[in-house]
Amino acid sequence: MEKRIWANGRTPAGVDEAGRGPLAGPVVAAAVILPESFTIVGLDDSKKLTHLQRVKILELIITYALDLAVGIVDHEAIDSINILRASLRAMEIAVNNLGRKPDFLLIDGNQRTSLPIPQETVIKGDSRCCSIAAASIVAKVRRDEIMDEYHELYPEYNFRSHKGYPTKEHLEAIRKHGPCPIHRRSFRGVLGPE
Repeated sequence: MEKRIWANGRTPAGVDEAGRGPLAGPVVAAAVILPESFTIVGLDDSKKLTHLQRVKILELIITYALDLAVGIVDHEAIDSINILRASLRAMEIAVNNLGRKPDFLLIDGNQRTSLPIPQETVIKGDSRCCSIAAASIVAKVRRDEIMDEYHELYPEYNFRSHKGYPTKEHLEAIRKHGPCPIHRRSFRGVLGPE
């Protein structure tokens, strides 16, 4: 996909997010511009990789990407505007944080951003497009780091283990301790029955 866009004289950025499903913490998006004709062995959807694989590939992305940036939207904004709009806002922040401005966006999923840049949505883009896969890894690793930091503040929820996703352990911790300040109050399972 990137080759087609480069061939038309445009600079593509892949865009993806991490953290739509958790009950706590922010949604994090990333935008990545990879060099033309560039591949990384093992680059794939971040959900298909182990933590160690993601970290190793992230080092290569940081080394070789023409530019990359993240956008973060916190739990309060998620509760205020809903997770879909928060995810799109995080993507827009990530693209706006790039130092090198792309003139075409490849976005994972089926929702376009409101940015005035030509864009194409790609279903399962993190498995089909190198720059989207790179963005998924950048976003996932950054969000995991944030949740590890929150683990230090709220160890009783064990965010380091589940990163805020609705695991049995996490749901039991919410029932036992109630929600903490970073829980998404608008999500089912946080304040009431699942």
